[in-house]
Amino acid sequence: MANDTLSSRAGAEALMRYYFLRAFAAAVWVVAAFTIARSSTVVAGALLAIYPAWDAFANARDARANGGFRANLPQALNTAVSGAVALAVLVALRIDMGLVLVLFGVWAILAGLLQLVVGVRRWRAYGAQWAMVLSGAQSALAGGFFIKSAAAAPAAPAITIIAPYAAFGAFYFLVSAILLAVKIRRRARSA
Repeated sequence: MANDTLSSRAGAEALMRYYFLRAFAAAVWVVAAFTIARSSTVVAGALLAIYPAWDAFANARDARANGGFRANLPQALNTAVSGAVALAVLVALRIDMGLVLVLFGVWAILAGLLQLVVGVRRWRAYGAQWAMVLSGAQSALAGGFFIKSAAAAPAAPAITIIAPYAAFGAFYFLVSAILLAVKIRRRARSA
């Protein structure tokens, strides 16, 4: 029993660090989107491709750290979808910004639903996952907004439409990391 508690604590601590890393990376992306990307379409385009590519990498890393892709099918699917969207964004950047928004919309819907599933699964093991569940649901809704924005032929560059979405993602990862940190501390004190 003590060994299960120890591995559960180690898993929760690893997940907490992962959430802090995701929050930090998203925050850096948002700052870059609102600063240097405003004056450079090349940087904006690179950031638009980097965002789903980073998500693919992060999901793959998380899945490998938690038993591999077979044990984590939602993350395996998220890795594949995010990687494909990153490549598709590179192509769409040369075609049409509306297409970039549609791709982000489809990706946000799929990634959000998969994140929601992961959050529910982890809730049982670690608790403190309501922010991840909420983030997944909000991501799916944001995806619909991106698709609708693309149909309206927005005057704003795609990155300024997507950056607030990334900011919310940073917030949710940060909240989840803090909630896990509090839970870990409480468990350590009561042990």
